[in-house]
Amino acid sequence: VQLQASGGGLVQPGGSLRLSCAASGSIFGGNVMGWYRQTPGNQRELVANILSNGAADYAASAKGRFTISRDRSKKMVYLQMNSLKPEDTADYYCRFQQRGDSYWGQGTLVTVSS
Repeated sequence: VQLQASGGGLVQPGGSLRLSCAASGSIFGGNVMGWYRQTPGNQRELVANILSNGAADYAASAKGRFTISRDRSKKMVYLQMNSLKPEDTADYYCRFQQRGDSYWGQGTLVTVSS
């Protein structure tokens, strides 16, 4: 499975961005797609996950501001980020998990700054 993430960029505090991640390869049911983020010197942390049935969970920092969604037919996962804060600045990575395997896309940088 290969993942291609896109959508990062520079945005002012309070602004919005939408990240996209396209999956390709052998995709099976019962998988999980998610977004993680990482800042220099820190571990990668979960932002949000979404199951193949659409159930989603969020990190506390993302609840109420971010929305994860997926398009199963297009093998895409999205992260709509609203009310962005400077502390949301990070490299964002998509992750795909199925049948005990885990795959990562390349990071896409989100910078929240005035």
